[in-house]
Amino acid sequence: MKADLLGVYLNDHLAGSTAGLALARRLADAEADWAPELGRLSGEIAEDRETLLGLMARLDVPVQRYKKVIAWVGEKAARLKPNNRLVERSPLSRVIELETLRLGVEGKAAGWRTLCEVADTEPRLPAERLEELLARARRQAEELEKLRVRAVNEALAR
Repeated sequence: MKADLLGVYLNDHLAGSTAGLALARRLADAEADWAPELGRLSGEIAEDRETLLGLMARLDVPVQRYKKVIAWVGEKAARLKPNNRLVERSPLSRVIELETLRLGVEGKAAGWRTLCEVADTEPRLPAERLEELLARARRQAEELEKLRVRAVNEALAR
């Protein structure tokens, strides 16, 4: 196993999960009345991030804090996009944020799939647990897609 490259890979996914978790929490707070399931999804995304940190520790991969900071700042900067509303959220904000969160979950699933492959040669990676995480990411993506379609219909189609 190429440990140095795996470390870079895992830190990149940690950065993505940092941004994704911030978005998931903000979306869950902003849309609590519209889609209460976002709170549960946000909690699961937080658990998945903690699992990733645990796997990194198990593999002796140090956390590259600057990547987490860059991801956190990037998520905050993404909020500055104009949405034709001055003081309230646009219905399009919901659509774009659900699309972005879904993309993040798809990226997380790709990361779990990669680790499933690596688990064949790395005994410190729990293959069965990785398969469970992959299944959960797939379910999360399906739920987010249903919410995205609902948001599109409310914002654009009706």
